Amino acid sequence: MSVRAVWNDVVLAESDDTVVVEGNHYFPAEAINKEYFAVSDTHTVCPWKGTASYYSITVDDRTNADAAWYYPEPKPEAEQIRDRVAFWRGVDVVEN
Repeated sequence: MSVRAVWNDVVLAESDDTVVVEGNHYFPAEAINKEYFAVSDTHTVCPWKGTASYYSITVDDRTNADAAWYYPEPKPEAEQIRDRVAFWRGVDVVEN
């Protein structure tokens, strides 16, 4: 099953190899369309996954701040999401 992340009518990521954690699809880093992503200075901490880093997404001069996140150094119990990106803030994640 293929999964897509779409925002502002643009496919940000597509893969048939996502990992679902806490209801969120984590896409392989190589599945994202990097042209729309910019590294953010935002970081948050999850007690069991570790410290998350964020991307802001820009499509057609519209920016969705911190709309994607990833764990560059996940804790051992969250190792399955290393090198993967998840979405929120209005990004539609749909299964095909």
